[in-house]
This record gives sequence, C-alpha cells and structure tokens, in this order.
Amino acid sequence: MKNYFDIKDKVAVVTGASSGLGWQIAKAYASQGVKLALFARREERLQENVKEIEEEFGTEVIYAVTDVSDVDNIKKSVKKVVDHYGRIDILVNAAGMGNNKPVVDQSKEEWDRHILIDLSGVYYMCKEVGEIMIEQEYGKIINIGSIHSRVIFPGGGISAYSSAKGAVMNLTKNLAVEWAQYNITCNAIGPAVFATELTNESIEMDGFMDLIHTYCPMGRLGEPGELDGLAIYLASDASSFCTGQLICVDGGWTAI
Repeated sequence: MKNYFDIKDKVAVVTGASSGLGWQIAKAYASQGVKLALFARREERLQENVKEIEEEFGTEVIYAVTDVSDVDNIKKSVKKVVDHYGRIDILVNAAGMGNNKPVVDQSKEEWDRHILIDLSGVYYMCKEVGEIMIEQEYGKIINIGSIHSRVIFPGGGISAYSSAKGAVMNLTKNLAVEWAQYNITCNAIGPAVFATELTNESIEMDGFMDLIHTYCPMGRLGEPGELDGLAIYLASDASSFCTGQLICVDGGWTAI
C-alpha cells in the first residue's frame, strides 16, 4: 500500500527547535526518517536535542545556532545546511515569542522585538530558504501561526503577538501565490494554547484555565503530539494541492 505521507529522507529545517512546538515537530519528522537541521539560539539545548534524535530515531541531524532576527546569521546557517545536505525540502518556522501586556503598558522596544521575531524572522527565513526551493523547483514551507491569527484572546494583552501572527497568515498566503509556479507550497498551522516554555507563565496565571474551559469546546490545552499529523501532512506530497492555508488545531476554538 502506498504511503501518501512518506517524507523519509527529505531535508527539513526547523527553527525554534530548542524547545516547544518546534522541538515537537522536529521529533515527529525524525520519527519519519527526515534528515534534520535544527535552528535555535541556545546551543547547549540544540546539542542535547541532536543527541536525543540520534539515539532515539537514528536519523541524520545537524544544528546551527541561529537568531532569526539576524539576516547574516540566517544566511550562514542556511548555507551550512545546503553544504551538508545539498538541498532543503521542508522549512518549518516555529521560532517565536509571546507577550501579555496591554497596549498602554507596552514599550516601543517590546513591540518592535515581538514584530521582529514573530513576523520579520519568518519573512527572513522564507526569503533565504525560498531562493533555494525556487532553484530546485520544490519546497514545503510551514509557518507556525496561531488561533490569534484569526481571533483575539479574551482579556487582551497580546496585541503585538496577535498582530504578528495575523501578518504571518497573510505572508503565508502571499508566498503561496508567488511561489506556486515553482512547485512550492506554503501553509500555516494555527495552534491554540499548548503547554510550552513560551506559554507556561500565562497558563499559571489566575483564571487562565477558566478561559480555556469557556472558549475551547474541548475544554483543555493542546497536548504534545497533536500537531504531528498535520505537520507531516503539510510536509508530504499528500498536500501537493494545498497551499495558502491557515489550519487551526484548537479543540474547536475558532469554530465558535
């Protein structure tokens, strides 16, 4: 029987791969035999993750210390991948940051930093890797958006985050249209709240889980592994006619 979701021996770059959703997706790809390049800023964590993948899955994996706000750094990291593997088939943009400040309490520097990491960093990575994918006439780009690409969290406090994620959704659409002619698909995943280093502080706030129980029909957080199937689908040729989409994994939140 044909495996429509076969991604074995594809080459994937995953940003934000030191922890959180990026790390979860990297492990999902490793379980499918994907050759990996892990990008993040924390070298010690990257080294630990490389060791874990090699020991648990036996697939080939390298890493590059990468700050997605630094274009020159990105260029060097991408070159390292191409020099090692010869191509890049899949790009997952999972690097990001969050915030919990109302607009009136947020400094210009905080706003600028969030837009730089959560939006511009995605653009920089897509542009650099996209040039390679255009040349090879094949590519799968998967941006990590959010349910807040579409809806606003009750109580506010995420203006920079939701603005950036809304823009990521439209960047995804634009790239899908521009690069369809090169056999490149570009889609976004919109998770609800998953327990990660990025969200743990918010989850522990008084009343936070009450909001989850109220606004998420399933009444719970996302669990590790619940993005894996979609991430594999969007990286595989089973999704060859799917592009420009934000697909939410949210327990029904955006259905309300």
